[in-house]
Amino acid sequence: MIFKRIKNTMAGGRQGMGVKFAALSILAAMMFSLGGCSIFGGGDKGASEARLEAAEEVYQIGVNAYLWRASLDTINFMPILQADQSSGVILTDWQTNPRDASERTKAEIQIVGKKLRADAVKVVIHRQQKQEGDWVSVGPRPGAEFKLTNAILLQARALRRNNAPLKN
Repeated sequence: MIFKRIKNTMAGGRQGMGVKFAALSILAAMMFSLGGCSIFGGGDKGASEARLEAAEEVYQIGVNAYLWRASLDTINFMPILQADQSSGVILTDWQTNPRDASERTKAEIQIVGKKLRADAVKVVIHRQQKQEGDWVSVGPRPGAEFKLTNAILLQARALRRNNAPLKN
């Protein structure tokens, strides 16, 4: 209806210039006021940022949800002894090395922050070797803790990227 009136006013000739200008102004104002609506691809950017932040800082479990999920995914080959999501601690049981039955390893992972940051993950690896029938503690392989930490961070970033809201 409004567009028919605007069209009829436009066809009115020189005497309708003021009316034409008013009609165009109203049309432009309507277009600009709808510019933030999702039908034009805008949407509420604050809401999508809030969703992303809410997903990143999940307070129900006490720690960063991406780091928690990534830690569990990364060490899924090891038996989990304890996983406390409120404190962010994951302890694994001893896992025997499939290539060397006289060696076993376990891991302790602690998520200490609510943000997805490298310093929010602490990894400690324990390794034992069987010597004369007894398990003896030896240091972890060089770089093992660093590699596990990086694997967790890469997985957490991938989870976050896959969970991010789509941008138009």
